[in-house]
Amino acid sequence: MIHSLYYKFLLGYLIFGLLGFLTIATVSTRAAYDYLVETEADSLYDEASLLASGYSDFYRGQTLDRTSVQPQLEALAACQGGEIWIVDRRGVIAADSRSLRIDSAIEDFDPTFTGNRSYTIGDYHGCFSYDVLTVSAPITGNYTTYGYVLIHLPMQEILDTQNGILNILYLTSCVIFGLSLIILLVFATTVYIPLKKITAAANQYAEGNLKHKLKLRTHDEMGYLAATLNYMSDELDKMEEYQRTFVANVSHDFRSPLTSIKGYLEAILDGTIPPEMQEKYLHLVISETERLNKLTQGLLTLNSLDAKGYLSRSNFDINRVIKDTAASFEGTCSSRSIILDLTFSEPVTMVYADLGKIQQVLYNLIDNAIKFSHNDSAIYIQTSVKYEKAFISVKDTGVGIPKDSLKKIWERFYKTDPSRGRDKRGTGLGLAIVKEIIQNHGETIDVISTVGVGTEFIFTLPRATNL
Repeated sequence: MIHSLYYKFLLGYLIFGLLGFLTIATVSTRAAYDYLVETEADSLYDEASLLASGYSDFYRGQTLDRTSVQPQLEALAACQGGEIWIVDRRGVIAADSRSLRIDSAIEDFDPTFTGNRSYTIGDYHGCFSYDVLTVSAPITGNYTTYGYVLIHLPMQEILDTQNGILNILYLTSCVIFGLSLIILLVFATTVYIPLKKITAAANQYAEGNLKHKLKLRTHDEMGYLAATLNYMSDELDKMEEYQRTFVANVSHDFRSPLTSIKGYLEAILDGTIPPEMQEKYLHLVISETERLNKLTQGLLTLNSLDAKGYLSRSNFDINRVIKDTAASFEGTCSSRSIILDLTFSEPVTMVYADLGKIQQVLYNLIDNAIKFSHNDSAIYIQTSVKYEKAFISVKDTGVGIPKDSLKKIWERFYKTDPSRGRDKRGTGLGLAIVKEIIQNHGETIDVISTVGVGTEFIFTLPRATNL
């Protein structure tokens, strides 16, 4: 992985370090040189001016007492590491801190050699074989210039000081660069290594291994991303399992009636079923086609419920809807001597919901209650109001639901064994549709059931506002 993110970051880090050293070697070197030259020139000029003011008295008589001047010049020159000259207006050296150039004349001597600066750099008219920093201060008195004090400092002194400063700067930069490796380490542990794990996990998921778990326990964005990927893989795994179960259930529920229809029709065609009994079996064929149609409608309903924004809400009286829905079961209840007991806490209970969808919820719940109730029994349907919610209850005294099936009844195509024994025409989609509708309203539905005692479904709806 030569072109990986880690190596790109490392390359950028090294380029940053190289450019940093180049910047120090150029900008800092020049800045340090200029600063030292200016500082030394100012310091030397102050010394020269001080000497010039002290020597002006000697020159008023056009003579210089070298005996008293020489020790002072030698001491100051030794302290500064350079040479000090005293010259007259013609450029003749009257005193020299090293006593080597006394009475020597400076060729092409020009008192204005420094121009608009207080110093000059060079071999000073060929007097030195190396570069020196030279400052000049005039010796004046009675508005007359008698001579000059010249101080020469070898440039090597300044360069040595500059190199010492730069060495400290380079060493400090190396230490900082080394410490900045911590950034690289932090990047590797908090970004690069987690990204490699996440990439590996993503490849596993792409290959279909949804059981793979990404082990990353950090509490930052990488940890959140890892947790999200783990959650995604779990959901995809559940969805894949659900799809397999869904296809198996659909195949089973479609295959049974189709097999029956095919068998009845073949029996009629080959004469196995005599003509006088054909009408009976044709009615069975129609019954099976109705079952297929009901199954298809249930699937279409669930598909429409998966889409968002399908609800058409309005204010309506839930008590009236319950009465109308219960009335549609009058014939079935009469044939089995089942009583529908309706109890409302208020004469009118206005709710804000999708009227058609809530009618379907009530129809499915009442149909289920009748299906699992004994003959000569009662089904209790109640409404009550608490705060901003309306509570609707549908309770039967039938066979009940086994405890291990309570959490599964909301799954599509799920049927408890009593359901399969009592009603073989059920699709197993009714309660799945009920839950989808209630959840899309942003409400809840609960179930309480005891085998042999009965079952109660309770769901909520928001009360109507702005009445």
